[in-house]
Amino acid sequence: MSQFNQVSVVTKANIYFDGKVTSRTVLFPDGTKKTLGIMLPGQYEFGTDAKELMEIQAGELKVLLPGASEWLHISGEGNFTVPAKAKFKLDVLTVTDYICSYMAE
Repeated sequence: MSQFNQVSVVTKANIYFDGKVTSRTVLFPDGTKKTLGIMLPGQYEFGTDAKELMEIQAGELKVLLPGASEWLHISGEGNFTVPAKAKFKLDVLTVTDYICSYMAE
């Protein structure tokens, strides 16, 4: 999907890791929410409250999902899902453009 129609955007940015990861929240009429963001190269660990679908639009990174022993490598486009109440690690190799969808269990 290249465009979201009939949405609201929260103007205040979500800023993490001294500005190396930023996003904007997009609210949909049905009550769902997504964030659209950019990650600069670096190593990060995130925690989740809700189940998340991370859709990589461009960039290169490795992700270590909860319970995994092998890193998943994504170059260009790709996606991964993180369960609720979990932590995951990212090794971002190039500037990465992403969409995060918050999902009901």
